[in-house]
Amino acid sequence: MKALEWTDVSHRTFCGTISSLSWTAGYMLLALLAYLIRDWRWLLLAVTSPCLLAIATWWWVPESARWLLTKQDFVSAHRYLSTCAKMNGKQDFQLKISPEVLQKIVTVECRKYNFWDLVKTHQLRKNTLCLGIMWFGVAFSYYGISFNITSFSLNPFLTHFIFGAIEIPAKIGVFLLLDRIGRKLCQGGSLLTTGVFIALTSLTPTGMENTRSVMAILGKGFSEAAFTIAFLYTAELYPTVLRQTGLGFCSFMTRLGSSLAPLVILLEDVWVFLPHIIFSCMSLISGAAAFLLNETSQVQLPETIQDIEMDRNQAPFTDADRDLSSDSSNRPEDRSMPAESSPSTSHGPETMRHIL
Repeated sequence: MKALEWTDVSHRTFCGTISSLSWTAGYMLLALLAYLIRDWRWLLLAVTSPCLLAIATWWWVPESARWLLTKQDFVSAHRYLSTCAKMNGKQDFQLKISPEVLQKIVTVECRKYNFWDLVKTHQLRKNTLCLGIMWFGVAFSYYGISFNITSFSLNPFLTHFIFGAIEIPAKIGVFLLLDRIGRKLCQGGSLLTTGVFIALTSLTPTGMENTRSVMAILGKGFSEAAFTIAFLYTAELYPTVLRQTGLGFCSFMTRLGSSLAPLVILLEDVWVFLPHIIFSCMSLISGAAAFLLNETSQVQLPETIQDIEMDRNQAPFTDADRDLSSDSSNRPEDRSMPAESSPSTSHGPETMRHIL
């Protein structure tokens, strides 16, 4: 989420998709570690040890300037913006903008937001409901396939590794398609396709185990595509003032779906096709919910609730914005430029765009 708030429109898709390949690398590495370390206690220790290193990096991760501005912490926001400007070669930033200037040009509502703000207004209520269903379906189908690795003809360790390897082309495909056909079509289409492949897996005759494995692998790839898109899409649908809260709610729905998935697999004892029917139907329902959301491709990140309700996040990516991003892309370090905002809203992100 922080990475997206520091990234401009033209590089947001790259940041939200290709950077998630680290998850895929860890998924594949887990299969190797599980094969080499058969004691579950030592395996648990081996896979959780890198978390200590991840915690240590917290000290070097910059806070979101957008979030700091909404909290009216202009001094801290100016400090991070100055660092970003220096990285992007804008040495005159501190001469033009001071914390006092930021305080004058940034218009934010001085209030605290909570969970209930997600459902107080019409558009946010619709987004929250649809995203909740979508995230539940994404996790439910993803882990439903992932946890059921013993049902296929391949070795469980090899199956797990292939399930991770298929995520690489899935993420690359998502990166190539998101800006061409849009977030909504990619998100809904990947979930619907996942549901179809889960259904085909259950319909494949018992004697065709290799075909059944291929269907499951393809379903896993599309479910991962849905997972990858969901992170980017959700962050673009919530305003800065509620982005953390919204993602927290979606994370709860994700955990709920992943927790119920292994319990549903146990229903094979009742009827062998029942788990596949449930996973497939839920994937189709969540795909339909995704089609009810607004498109966010090539538009500005919303900052406030008013931006969402007034459809401000649908402001077009103008030719001037495209030219600016094109000029910026000539320098790799410009990818750390803060995301833009349209002129019709608070002036903080607009100022960041033109000065940085």
